Amino acid sequence: MRISDLRNRIELSFGPQWAPSFCKDIAISELGSKTVDEALAAGVEAADIWKALCSTYPNETAKYR
Repeated sequence: MRISDLRNRIELSFGPQWAPSFCKDIAISELGSKTVDEALAAGVEAADIWKALCSTYPNETAKYR
């Protein structure tokens, strides 16, 4: 998965206004308590980040799996 695909799915799941803040501010335990942006900067694969988001937020991500 490309980073642009990940960001698009996050925007579709959480909305265009909330997605940038979500990526920057919300730490995900399955990512080692990193935010999406921190995980990407640390080299975590976009697909692995998406899987963590799907596990953590199943209702929000269900339509875009």
